[in-house]
Amino acid sequence: MAARATSSGTISFGLVSIPIKVYTAARSKAVRFNMLDGETRSRVKQQYVNANGDVVERSDMVKGYEYSRDQYVVFTDEELKALESKSDRSIEIEDFVPMDRVDPIYFGNSQLLGPDKGGAKAYRLLNEAMIEMGQVAIGRFNTRGRQQLVLIRPRGRGLVLHALHYADEVASFDDIEFGDDVELTKREVELANQLIEQLQGEMFEPEKYEDGYRTAVLEAVDRKVAGEDVVVAPKAKEQDQIIDLMAALKKSLEEKKGAGPVKVSKARAAKPRRKKAASE
Repeated sequence: MAARATSSGTISFGLVSIPIKVYTAARSKAVRFNMLDGETRSRVKQQYVNANGDVVERSDMVKGYEYSRDQYVVFTDEELKALESKSDRSIEIEDFVPMDRVDPIYFGNSQLLGPDKGGAKAYRLLNEAMIEMGQVAIGRFNTRGRQQLVLIRPRGRGLVLHALHYADEVASFDDIEFGDDVELTKREVELANQLIEQLQGEMFEPEKYEDGYRTAVLEAVDRKVAGEDVVVAPKAKEQDQIIDLMAALKKSLEEKKGAGPVKVSKARAAKPRRKKAASE
């Protein structure tokens, strides 16, 4: 079944305008539960209450911004509407930058972009030009009355749209406590390198991983629907705590190798790895 577009819009850079369709890139399959009455097994509804415990209907609510503790300024829907920008779902490209210069911490949710009627040639041109130049596009997506900072990157024959956080929305390590300064020995670094080499792959293979919790819950649901008892699994044995860093590294290597004691070898020179094209 062909994917269904969630909306349409345009990409513009210079005097070029590309009509596009927007598609969902990923759907969460996380297990969700409904809250039920413990006696009747019927769903319960959420209610809003004020400071006095009185129920407040949605029609009686207003929007307030807390500018100081317990101090609010109130806005009407009309006042907020007047502050909104255009919502024509246009994406205005402002810059092209190398993909490896964009820190993934800025990435938000993703969507797929496809060409709309009359936009196939310009769409393909933008895709191939970005692949050849090794660039991605930074722009603003005018939607829902706001300007969302976005990144467009080529992937195969298509274009992927990533929402980006603004700079002041991203936390800094300047606010993180790292504790006392430490020094690493050459042997510790060598053993860590060997452990990484054992776990190293050529590329990320998402099909190798699955959500074990979701699988377990859905299997338990099937058993409950069939009238079977759900057996509680015995508590997993806790692993021994290894405080010594060298001992932990050696034990990790031994478990991976399934062999005896580990000999510390000189760290191998890292081989230059092929840079992947932005389309991969």
